[in-house]
Amino acid sequence: MSESRTKRTHEVPEQQPEPQQPRRTEMRVRPMGPIVPSTNVSGHALMCVIAIMSFLACLTLGGVSMVRATAQSWQSQISREITIQIKPDDNLDMEKALADARDLALTFSGATGGNIVDRAATARLLEPWLGEGLDLDELPVPRLVIITIDENNPPDFAAMRKALTEIIPQAFLDDHRTWVDRLVAMANTTAMIGTGVLVLVFSTMVLTVIFATRGALSGNRHIVEVLHFVGAEAGFVASEFQKHFLRISLKGAGAGGLLAALFFALAGYWQSRTLATPETDQATALFGTFTIGYGGYLGILAIMIVIAVLTTLTARLTVTRTIYEIDLIRSDPGRTDTYQS
Repeated sequence: MSESRTKRTHEVPEQQPEPQQPRRTEMRVRPMGPIVPSTNVSGHALMCVIAIMSFLACLTLGGVSMVRATAQSWQSQISREITIQIKPDDNLDMEKALADARDLALTFSGATGGNIVDRAATARLLEPWLGEGLDLDELPVPRLVIITIDENNPPDFAAMRKALTEIIPQAFLDDHRTWVDRLVAMANTTAMIGTGVLVLVFSTMVLTVIFATRGALSGNRHIVEVLHFVGAEAGFVASEFQKHFLRISLKGAGAGGLLAALFFALAGYWQSRTLATPETDQATALFGTFTIGYGGYLGILAIMIVIAVLTTLTARLTVTRTIYEIDLIRSDPGRTDTYQS
């Protein structure tokens, strides 16, 4: 009897297994979409406007750079040389006078070289006016000596002119100062006109970008109102719109700038492939080479950055002003007509 009680005392009751709880499905956070719609009609229109204005501004900048470079090239070519003109005379040995004039000019400091224009070259210079087969002995045609000078250290032209007149009375020194002054004036005027056109195009681009940005934002005013009513801070709303319009402006400005850079690159390539043709020679003489160099491409990049910054600031200021108007209307509903979008 005692043994059976002892066995019952030491027996451990078996534990029943707990029922398994049904596993919950794992929750996945859906990725946040952009607050401002990434694609809409106003955004596409603003991108096209920015691309067009960016292309025009970059094109104008490249044109001004080409004009400046061409004018500087003309001025440099003229200022590197002076001309000694010797008129024919019955008692003058022309060949000896040409050699004496060249040797005398080379004695002055700053004269680096001299070249006598021979009879054949002189005849070729007169061919457009007097025709071919010209006999220089039959006409009193002056002969020329071209002296190359150092632009940074030019010779004393007054002293050279006086020395030539004493030795060769028929000699006349032309230092091209009149032509250089006229060319400098023309270059400055052309550069000023080009700069004025660039300022006008850039100002138009600025105003167009501002109004287009404001117009695009007016179409999204309801989004600003909803975000502000649910408690979003003005800085958060402005930053979201700022990012959206920054992407639009970068795409538009990048497209316009790249098109302008591609235009100048293709024009320079075409010019290099069609050298020694009448069309290319005339275009080169009038506009110079269709290359804008690293400075021009850096200018295009600067215009792209300015457009992006301008559009972004305009979007931020417009959103901030819209939120301010919403707060005024909430505080005084009677101002609704004053701040209609």
